[in-house]
Amino acid sequence: MFETDRLQVRPLTQDDCPALTEILSDPAVMQYSVRGVCDEAATRKFIDWCLECYASSGLGPWGLLDKFSGDLIGFCGIGPEEVAGIEEINLGYRLAQRYWHQGYATEAAEAVLAYAFSQQLAASVVVIIEPEHIASLRVCEKVGFRHYTPLVFHNRPVRVYRMLIADWRDQQGSSPG
Repeated sequence: MFETDRLQVRPLTQDDCPALTEILSDPAVMQYSVRGVCDEAATRKFIDWCLECYASSGLGPWGLLDKFSGDLIGFCGIGPEEVAGIEEINLGYRLAQRYWHQGYATEAAEAVLAYAFSQQLAASVVVIIEPEHIASLRVCEKVGFRHYTPLVFHNRPVRVYRMLIADWRDQQGSSPG
């Protein structure tokens, strides 16, 4: 679909299930997930949902492959999520622990937003983050989300940040280079 300096981004397939199960079965990776830790069956169900999203809207969580090793390192994408009774387009990601704190989440999120907004796949994107999830809050701010609304999501207090396509375009105009 597209790539960054270090990542190839493509739709997930059921062939990704073993590698993705390894990532999504890690309690640290899934600490802030409403789904919780995923076994193989739950990962297959998640991939099925991704495939349905791709077919119905062209959106969904996409696989992230390390360009150098070819390994699946996680996913990042946008997909439908009901928030406070309204269907939103939500940015989400999960990375294998060994790829944390190296800028991969920011790189992937920036690329997904650029793809989504430049292809006009969404007019608005939200991100839902628990206030205690400091690493995700940093990623969110680095990619340009600025303002949030406090809500309760799946019985958890969260911050819901929103970026409009106009906000993204303004950021692109003010970026150096």
